[in-house]
Amino acid sequence: MTPLGPRDKSGSADRGAAAVPATFRPGRAAPAKPARRRASAAPRRSGQPAALRLPEAPLPPAEVDRLVSGGHHDPHGLLGAHLTPAGTAVRVLRPFAERVVIETDQGPAELTHQQGGLFTGLLVGREFPDYRLRVTYPGGEPLLQEDGYRAAPTLGELDLHLISEGRHEQLWRALGSHVREIDGVLGTSFAVWAPNAVGVRLIGSFNHWDGTGHPMRSLGSSGIWELFVPGVGEGEQYKYEIHTRQGWVLKKADPLARAAQCPPDTASVVHTSTYAWNDAEWMARRARTVHHRAPMSVYELHLASWRPDLTTYREIAEVLPGYLKELHFTHVEFMPVMEHPFGGSWGYQVSGFYAPTARLGGPDDFRYLVDTLHRHGIGVIVDWVPAHFPKDDFALARFDGAPLYEPADPLRAEHPDWGTLEFDYGRTEVRNFLVANAVYWCEEFHVDGLRVDAVASMLYLDYSREGGAWSPNRYGGRENLDAASFLQEMNATVYRRCPGVITIAEESTAWDGVTRPTDAGGLGFGLKWNMGWMHDSLVYMSKDPVHRKYHHNEMTFSMVYAYSENYILPISHDEVVHGKQALVAKMPGDWWQQRANHRAYLGFMWAHPGKQLLFMGQEFAQGAEWDHEHGPQWWVLDDGWPAAAEHRGVRRLVGELNRVYLDTPALWEQDTTPDGFRWLEGGAADDNMFSFVRIAADGSPLVAVCNFSPVVRHNVRVGLPQVGTGEQLWEEALNTDAEEFGGGGVTNSRPVKAEATGWNGQPRSAELVLPPLSTLWLRPAR
Repeated sequence: MTPLGPRDKSGSADRGAAAVPATFRPGRAAPAKPARRRASAAPRRSGQPAALRLPEAPLPPAEVDRLVSGGHHDPHGLLGAHLTPAGTAVRVLRPFAERVVIETDQGPAELTHQQGGLFTGLLVGREFPDYRLRVTYPGGEPLLQEDGYRAAPTLGELDLHLISEGRHEQLWRALGSHVREIDGVLGTSFAVWAPNAVGVRLIGSFNHWDGTGHPMRSLGSSGIWELFVPGVGEGEQYKYEIHTRQGWVLKKADPLARAAQCPPDTASVVHTSTYAWNDAEWMARRARTVHHRAPMSVYELHLASWRPDLTTYREIAEVLPGYLKELHFTHVEFMPVMEHPFGGSWGYQVSGFYAPTARLGGPDDFRYLVDTLHRHGIGVIVDWVPAHFPKDDFALARFDGAPLYEPADPLRAEHPDWGTLEFDYGRTEVRNFLVANAVYWCEEFHVDGLRVDAVASMLYLDYSREGGAWSPNRYGGRENLDAASFLQEMNATVYRRCPGVITIAEESTAWDGVTRPTDAGGLGFGLKWNMGWMHDSLVYMSKDPVHRKYHHNEMTFSMVYAYSENYILPISHDEVVHGKQALVAKMPGDWWQQRANHRAYLGFMWAHPGKQLLFMGQEFAQGAEWDHEHGPQWWVLDDGWPAAAEHRGVRRLVGELNRVYLDTPALWEQDTTPDGFRWLEGGAADDNMFSFVRIAADGSPLVAVCNFSPVVRHNVRVGLPQVGTGEQLWEEALNTDAEEFGGGGVTNSRPVKAEATGWNGQPRSAELVLPPLSTLWLRPAR
């Protein structure tokens, strides 16, 4: 039978949860609450009995067994108040209770225990009464409780329709846990997708992790199970107890949980945000930004180890914005902040896609960090990992006893590199889960970009698989068509819903159109990591200068394909771990030469077409690989460290690179068009020298000259563009060999006069002194 149930007052697919002034548990006395609608009832007369109670309304024992054992799909059809020919049946499941009395306008009526904690009774009349429960447990006082089985589903028809179509773009508002008020009753609604389950029960801190009294109902073909629990509020811990067709009982964290316990604990946590944002000006400005024609210099970090002495999001918020402003970075990129069970995965094996890791605080604490960065003018990019997920029993793997989030075909499910499972991108609900998750981080946490990890592993069915260990697509090819379609949908949805957000692909192959718009057949990303540039340029830099002439094309080849995609140049965490050495340690020579190479390389990188990304610790040339337990080697900057001045000089250079970069549109305004770059000298292999000009939209230039040999080169003629009609004077905008950066201080006189001598295809030129292992930036004198 359909139980009486007041609906959530908002009633829409986009509703939010009502605020709750205080939390309470079903085992406590119910708090004072607003008046609620009551069923009509005749007033009691003086001397009238408290209530007329007829014989109990027993259920067939088999039904009770299914209900109590956790295998019933429709507990609401049995529990609560139901009209019968003999009256109104009231059935309540209260395991371990000694006595259950219902309180109505007609007075109290005691229910009879049938079996397994099921109490039943019949009330006179065929109108649904308004009632509360007075429950007595052994050795305790009676407790006044509400009955959640009177409530109708908190998901409406629109929610279910959008979910079935895979188009619920705010899925987190429908599924998961939500504190809300229904007809004056405070509590929390829970909803989870588990279509293969035969029964689902709610377990948590509020019922001593025994789900017998909290079976959930199935909402038909949607595969969603739902329950409203009065008295459960903010901070309660919970999981879903899933009964499978194989007879297993699984205890799973909520895939849509917005908060989680701190690992190694694995329960989900009820959470409602109360954060008030203060970044309206930033968000409005971001919406107007065209990223391809704007500066972007990114500092990548691992939040938990950036400063190990800062142990919360809020503590980091007091230090990080100032550090980034000092170095003039425009953006910060966080390695994954989503909840993950194993810290050694650095966040790349996500178990809680909708929950910021509790290692550093709660969701609103993370909001505070983002908000603070925005108020300091710093954009926030987060790493997002839709490529795979861990096999931990409490999380997504075989969620309801069968492959659900992962493909049923084991050849496609197993990720061979990481011992994880891949997502089933062809399944509607899984795509919806991931697309909504991308939107969630942008809308709920105001992040400005998503860097999508391991895109190549998603796009190819044979990725890291030998012949016979993969099956081709329907056309016989190796491309994962479902994954490509998913990425298109994700990008199109994020760009439509979240003005000013940018998506970035870590994609290491030559897949065509990664940053091409989806309406033109591309994947739709805003930027792509240029892994080819990173690999080739580091191969060149790792060679002793005497051998670099044989690898000259490693530094020039990137310009052959520079405009095939919209690129970002990454020196990321992946390049400074697992025996690859820190950036400065990759460089040849003694300590002086290593630092000089390091500085010259950064000068080349910042001048090359494309945005930049640098991983923490490399901004001050730390000598060791990154260790996620100890973080960067900050102590090398301390006065007591022998080489502290040299390390501080490198950090000073990075700040100056960013400062000049921001002040020079030629370095970023035409990153994605050939009009913004021109080689001056790209073939001087024997001299280990390169020179090129960057050009702004208004034609203003910046010339970069790199000398990757360890000798000073005098009287090197370099072509220079014509600027205006007056005297042609140029100045060093930046010299990586400057003493303030720890260099030798070899500089050119200021300003340098450009002679009317054509050179390198330019109408003018000047003779320069090139410091050893250096990069110079020249601009028209101001």
